[in-house]
This record gives sequence, structure tokens and C-alpha cells, in this order.
Amino acid sequence: MRIRKVHMLLLMLMAGITVYFGIPDIIRMPCQPTRQADLDETFSVLPRMSYPQPFVDMPQRTDVLLMSPWLAPIVWEGTFNRDILNAQYRQKNLIVGVATFAVKKYVRFIEGFLSSANKFFLSGHRVNFYLFTDHPEKVPSMKLAPEKRLFIIPVQNYSRWQDISMNRMDIISSHIRSRWRYEVDYLYSMDIDVQLFEHIGVEIIDTLVGTISSWQYTKPRENNSYERRPESRAAIPSGEGDFYYAASFYGGSVSEVYKLTTACFKGVTEDRASGIEAKWHEESHLNKYLLYHKPTRLLSPEYYWDEELIRPRIVKVKRLSSVRKDLNEVRF
Repeated sequence: MRIRKVHMLLLMLMAGITVYFGIPDIIRMPCQPTRQADLDETFSVLPRMSYPQPFVDMPQRTDVLLMSPWLAPIVWEGTFNRDILNAQYRQKNLIVGVATFAVKKYVRFIEGFLSSANKFFLSGHRVNFYLFTDHPEKVPSMKLAPEKRLFIIPVQNYSRWQDISMNRMDIISSHIRSRWRYEVDYLYSMDIDVQLFEHIGVEIIDTLVGTISSWQYTKPRENNSYERRPESRAAIPSGEGDFYYAASFYGGSVSEVYKLTTACFKGVTEDRASGIEAKWHEESHLNKYLLYHKPTRLLSPEYYWDEELIRPRIVKVKRLSSVRKDLNEVRF
């Protein structure tokens, strides 16, 4: 009982000292001043716009799948308003990187790719193009938009086109680790032998993005070109598979692309050690990865159409397309 009285007297004494002298600096919690920039960013608003009101009972498209079973949006023409998206993303002041490879005879596609990407890829937003080539002297001199920059990076040549294809994952992973993580916010890998025909904007930006193949977007999983041999690290067991993704165009945040490319090249390396080459090389490993690490956004076949195919009614625009070529001639 006497101890409790002592405790009560001590508490009352401390309270009296606090009231009279204030809280000692040593126990006062620090209060960091709020920067005006933080307030501006927090309370920034979109410019006033005029656009049709959305209604939950009036979907913009009813002829295609708009959402994956894991709630990742599938981007189609007519499902977004680019003006609203641009207004949002300009406030973020992001930098997007594009990695592309022009090795051997593929240098002939550089000018067509860069000229079309300069016009249609993320117009009005900051973009760094990272061009890997074994012939830097053959890169044409081009004037890009002020917000776009081109970096030419010499790269080793390989005797087989399959090795060029599969080593891209390792090169991308290495450059993320050493450089790109400090330079860009999002990163995309694109084939060089393509051209853009319509705008590709910030609707593609998300944490992990895959493009649904134009060759296999209507096929059942049993008929898709997955690697099924269990001895390969790219193997997808029978009865599994969501969509078939094209390695010609994928990306996301720098950290997620690093995880993807590192994991895929690890699979390539382990297959090599076992004397195995996946059915569609790095694309097989990409599909294995995206099956078990679901993309947060899917790009419809509009974003990589193959010129050999007849475009169906549901593909309203052809944003990006492969260039017609003789594969035997350019690869060997």
C-alpha cells in the first residue's frame, strides 16, 4: 500500500513538472516540417475536361474479354480515354525505357522502328531508347522528339540467332542492375523488326505487363505453343496455361522486369546445362514465368499484330505490327 502511494506521488510530481516547464526536448517526438512540394503533389488536380460519362451498366466493349480471372485489365481500343490518362501520368513525370536489339542483318529495321516509335510510342512523355547492336556505325542519324533520347550500346554477336534471342534476357537484367534502375521508372522490351501504326500510350504502364499473342489468342490452352517437355525449365504442365504471351513486347516496373529477366535467363542457363533448348527459346521461359507470376495488365493483340494474319473484327486497330521479311534470309 505504501509503495502505491509513493508511485502516485511520483506521477503527480512529474505531471506538475511537465505542466510548469513543458515537455523536455529529449523525450519530445520530432516533427518534420512538410515541404510545399509535398503539398502541391498531394493536392494536384486534373485539368477540367469534357468527355462522355461512364455508366456501370453500359460497358464500352461486349465483344471481347476486358478483365482476366485475376482482375488484370486487358487493354483494347475503346476501353480507355487517352486524354484522361495523359493528364494523370504527366503529373508523375515518369521516364520509360525501351530495350531493343538490332544484331546482324536486323540493323536494316532500325530506321523503321525508331521513326515510327518516335511518332507513336508514348508521345509527349519521356522515353529512353536503348538500342543494342553489333554495328553501331550503321545506326542512322535521326532527329527524335525533345522528350525522347537514344542510347546506342555495343553488344556481342552470336553465331546462332537462337542464342541472340535467348541472351537478351541476361543483357536486360545486367543493365537494370548496373544502370537502368537509376535512369527509368518503367522498362519495356520490344523487337526491332516492328513498326508502330497507331499511338501506344500510357495505357500500357503497369507493374508487370504481357502482350497476348496475335497467333494464339483464340486457341485453347492444349493447342498453344507452350513448352510441355517436363525436363525443360520452361515446361508448363498439360492442363495449365492462361494466355500465350509474345516475347516481342513485354515490360513493367524496373524491379519486376529485373525479376522476370533474371528468372527466365536462369531457366535458359539450366536448360543449356541439361542439353535442352525450349520450344520457343526465351518466349517459352517468359510464358512459364507469367503463368506463375500473373501480369497486372494485359495488352490485347492490337499491341503486336502479325502481318501474315487477317485482322478480325474484334481487333479494331493495328498499333504495332511485325515487318514482313524472309526469316531464313535475315537470320542466317
